[in-house]
Amino acid sequence: MLKKDRHIPSTVSRVLAKWPGPIILIAIAQLFGTSLWFSINGVMDDLQLIWALNASELGWLTAAVQLGFISGTLFLSLTNLADKFNASHIFIISCILGAFFNSIFTWITAQYPVVWLFRFCVGLCLAGIYPIGMKLIVSWSQQHQGLALSYLVGMLTLGTASPFGLSFLSTGLNWQFVINFSSLLALAGGLFVFLLGEGPYLQPQEVSHVDRTTTISRVVNAFRNKQFRAASFGYFGHMWELYSFWTIVPLYIAHMQLGKALKTANTALVFFVIAAGALGSIVGGQLSRLIGNAPIALSSLAISGLCCFSLLLSLILKIHLSPVLIYSILIIWGATVVADSPQFSAISVQSCPKGLVGSALAVQNAIGFFITVVSIALTSYAYENIGMLSATVLLLGPIVGLSGYFISIKK
Repeated sequence: MLKKDRHIPSTVSRVLAKWPGPIILIAIAQLFGTSLWFSINGVMDDLQLIWALNASELGWLTAAVQLGFISGTLFLSLTNLADKFNASHIFIISCILGAFFNSIFTWITAQYPVVWLFRFCVGLCLAGIYPIGMKLIVSWSQQHQGLALSYLVGMLTLGTASPFGLSFLSTGLNWQFVINFSSLLALAGGLFVFLLGEGPYLQPQEVSHVDRTTTISRVVNAFRNKQFRAASFGYFGHMWELYSFWTIVPLYIAHMQLGKALKTANTALVFFVIAAGALGSIVGGQLSRLIGNAPIALSSLAISGLCCFSLLLSLILKIHLSPVLIYSILIIWGATVVADSPQFSAISVQSCPKGLVGSALAVQNAIGFFITVVSIALTSYAYENIGMLSATVLLLGPIVGLSGYFISIKK
């Protein structure tokens, strides 16, 4: 039985303190909070008309969030705030500020450069939502952390997909509605975490006595552990592929005119491709209880790479694939491209020093998201020049991730 935490209000403690109550609530809060991530992408058709954006500029709007996220995670890690202060407090403040920066450009007249800055600030706030949400999950889950994290990543994926689904469902409404609704969801996510508080398995201020230099040194030492290093390489390969895929798949679907062929809106098709990752993540989490974290992580990374390779091969050999088959491949790709993430994170948590989980995961996330900035820029640039063959850039992720994992684990 979980011991009662002083941060949980007595009126809800009996409901929330019994597993899987906290896990589900944090996962939902993560879903709502991370709806900020791609909120602007869900209305990109409207914004492309307003600002006359090309594929590269679209990519850089996404990259702005990634750069902000990197800056935020590095700040949390190097200042040790991720381990000194209550994770729930950081999460709540990040949701409030993220909602503000997400919506502010809908209230004022702003041009592309200003909106880029606001998206950077949203990324800063997401650094206090995603990796801190991972720490909150771990604080409530003593066992089966791969399963617990799979719910969290699944909700991140649904949060990413939600603006596309909302855009489809709100056809006829203005684009400001989609943006502001995402902000309201983020505020609701912060409220849920406020009601829940901290879990009993990771106490705040565990390493408050450790100075900054020692913290940096200990984070570096974490990468010397072959399990942590192997999981990190796998995670980095996964990150190279994931956010570039999420950024480029709307363009791929539009390029192939799948909406017209399948007689539905492109935004609906994009929603289901991305949302498939939530199901893949949760199913992978369940399977990890039976066969372990590493087999699920590696097989998911391999399958997503095979999906990418199969589309590339059909393009190179000029093999005609039916729209249904192409979309089926995209669905499988969307399901597996994210399913490896919680498993690599679980391996990292298990191999990381106990008092350094928040900081080590923040650094790992920062490196991973820096990689996404490069891959998004390269993929967007490649798409402008070689179209669908830009998927070659995505394929590098699974290849490097799998290679790095097996090389590291053997050393």
